[in-house]
Amino acid sequence: MARPSLTRDEVLDAAASLVEQGGPAALTMRALAAELGTAVTSIYWHVGNRESLLDALVERTVQEMGAIRPAGRTPAERILSVARILRRELRGRPHLIAMVHERGLTERMFLPAQQALVHEVHAAGLRGARAADAVRAVQFQIVGFLLVERNRERSPAQSPAESELWDPASAPHDPALARALARPADPERLFLLSVRALVATLLAQGRPGGEAGARQG
Repeated sequence: MARPSLTRDEVLDAAASLVEQGGPAALTMRALAAELGTAVTSIYWHVGNRESLLDALVERTVQEMGAIRPAGRTPAERILSVARILRRELRGRPHLIAMVHERGLTERMFLPAQQALVHEVHAAGLRGARAADAVRAVQFQIVGFLLVERNRERSPAQSPAESELWDPASAPHDPALARALARPADPERLFLLSVRALVATLLAQGRPGGEAGARQG
């Protein structure tokens, strides 16, 4: 007997969970019905067929990725908060993001984040092409860093490992550097470090004297 209280949101939540656990191929109407403890006919009533369900998942993912609320006292802090949110959301739902990309909706998905970044670079004094470059540079840094992260996570075990390649004897002039490179990388720390440095350079161009300094550099 179908659950009388089943809602469309519950169906989409369960479908999203199946996709993120096993990819789109794991999402079958039977598997979804079993997950929800209901009949397949009830699923059809709420979301239509499987293709309609996938479309609904993609649309909801796009909408959820648009719910970005920057936080911080300065434009630089708020830009960093947008970057952290985007990285977290992109890392948290890779299969759903891939479905969005496959349907040609990636640019639409990123639009709210771009709009938030535009607001902050304007607040920092950037305008025109310089502002556009700053927005895109931050976006490319986020996505590029994430691709590197995933590549490292999926790569086979390395031999020799970093811990074996770097020891104090290999860099006698800077043993502290060798010890640091021998330790596992901290992606979160490196992400924040790289975005902060990028944003500081970009926003400096919007301050008095910043344009001249940028030309000299």
